[in-house]
Amino acid sequence: MTAEEYMKIAVEEAEKGMGFVNPNPMVGAVIVKNDKIISKDYHHKYGEPHAERNAIENCKEDMTGAELYVTLEPCCHQGQTPPCTDIIIESGIKKVYIGSDDPNPLVAGKGIEILRSHEIEVVTGVLKEECDKLNKPFFHYITHGTPYVVMKYAMTADGKIASYTGESKWISNELSRKDVQKSRLRYSGIMVGINTVLEDDPRLTCRLENGRNPYRIICDSSLRIPLNCGIIQSARKIPTIMACTEKSGVKKPKFFERMGVEVICTSSDQGHVNLKELMKKLGEKNIDSILLEGGSELNFSALEKGIVNRIQAYISPKILGGGTASSPVCGMGFNSPDNAVKLSNPKITRFDDDVLLEWEVL
Repeated sequence: MTAEEYMKIAVEEAEKGMGFVNPNPMVGAVIVKNDKIISKDYHHKYGEPHAERNAIENCKEDMTGAELYVTLEPCCHQGQTPPCTDIIIESGIKKVYIGSDDPNPLVAGKGIEILRSHEIEVVTGVLKEECDKLNKPFFHYITHGTPYVVMKYAMTADGKIASYTGESKWISNELSRKDVQKSRLRYSGIMVGINTVLEDDPRLTCRLENGRNPYRIICDSSLRIPLNCGIIQSARKIPTIMACTEKSGVKKPKFFERMGVEVICTSSDQGHVNLKELMKKLGEKNIDSILLEGGSELNFSALEKGIVNRIQAYISPKILGGGTASSPVCGMGFNSPDNAVKLSNPKITRFDDDVLLEWEVL
């Protein structure tokens, strides 16, 4: 097998940790000796040992002279777990293939330097593009300190997210909706506006078997959310954050906190939650990524404030029509095509007759 083929297996291992390692990156490791895989593993959960340590400690064979394939540069600092470089050096491994460089200032080339200083050969950039794709949210979070935000919506072929009566179930098909559940698992938080809660009373949970519920983040400037809604009633079991403005009052936030809801106050941005300030505060809480499932007004505000990094648009082969039917992004809008939000690197995926279009936001 080639180095790229072994790294592909390491990528597959890394993906097993999706949704459980945040705000750490997903990492997979494969140990090879005499052209045979003698161990492979991944980073299972935040706070637990990293992929390299798991693969080495679970290896039943002599690793002297072996090769290690790892999707991300090994860490070299003491965090919640010991440095991975230490155990690699102690193992007898003599060559390390690395997919992605780690932008974390605590690592950022230092892991590679330490391995080489102990006469371990290091090859970098193996299957780099695939390894980088694994951890786009981590790379953004570690360099900016704010969550990586993915705006998701489902719409008809004529750009409607609901009929003129407000009916929206279901625009997309079952396969598309299942894919959304995978995104709810992958990202740390899911964010909506208060209007979505008032209209739909959603639970905003991950419905995959053995999944993990994301933080539920509700933008509610004046804390209008009903106490009997599903989100408030389940807040003691599922982490829930209400984002309001400092003008919402002092007693109300304390009341919600007694219900199990964490309240984050921001300054007022034209009467609404200051989204940039909110992102900074969420980043400080180790929320590294957010799936934005907001309504059309919140979507526009998020784009206008520049907090969105990626778009996921599920397009259904249906035509609804209607001049008053909602589209994914409303608000004030931008005054010309030249001033519109620009997108790049389109990706197309089919879910039966539905099409998922994804772009990066420039």
